[in-house]
Amino acid sequence: MSEASLLYEVRGPAAWFTLNRPKRRNAIDGDMLRLFHEQLDVAEADAAVRVIVLTGAGDRVFCAGADLMSAFGDVDALSGPELYARLLARLTRFPKPIIARVNGHCLAGGTGLMLAADMIYAREDATFGTPEVKVGVFPMVISPFILKAVAPKKALEMIYTGRRYSAPEADAMGLVTAVFDAEGLDASVARAVEEISANAPVAIALGRQAIAHIEELPLDEALPYLHAKLAELAATEDAAEGLGAFFEKRTPHWKGR
Repeated sequence: MSEASLLYEVRGPAAWFTLNRPKRRNAIDGDMLRLFHEQLDVAEADAAVRVIVLTGAGDRVFCAGADLMSAFGDVDALSGPELYARLLARLTRFPKPIIARVNGHCLAGGTGLMLAADMIYAREDATFGTPEVKVGVFPMVISPFILKAVAPKKALEMIYTGRRYSAPEADAMGLVTAVFDAEGLDASVARAVEEISANAPVAIALGRQAIAHIEELPLDEALPYLHAKLAELAATEDAAEGLGAFFEKRTPHWKGR
């Protein structure tokens, strides 16, 4: 029996999602998309999971995008991209922070998965690009994520030329959070998981979803919405615990409520 195309493993406070098709450069297929949605349900329901880590199997490729040979497996040409778009939307609004551990080359649809994360830690020998135009298509679904991450003119250069960028170039563009050698990559991920999981889960969940919601709102609509979310947060048990711990000079004990 073949191994699953997406592996799910809880390591301490982090749920690891590993794209697991190394022989196909961890390319996205229909089975992987379905497993992604199923395992996100599991991670969201598990209160012990505080952070998501997204990475690729092996040490060469994070994700090469959609598997053009399988055309998303048994998912047809239209529903496959729709399922992928739904996944990106869900990752953007997921209540738990997401770290992309980019352990190798990241191309095309893999760029969308990467950019749906909050923090992107990349290995120094990784490369990045959107080569869709070279095969007669266009990175339609991921283009908003690219335009959000980097300056518009640089984003359009990346999209229109299909050029590959080195990890230092991607860092300079704002495409990734930071670049590390192999050892530093794992250390940075571990540190981020530790730091995030020490903080109030309700505050992070409400805050992450609020940020996703206000991105397209004008300021006069965003501010009242954020004020209402702050009031909602202030009424939680975690907010009371955090303030109490601050004044009592002790470590807070989060309840996630």
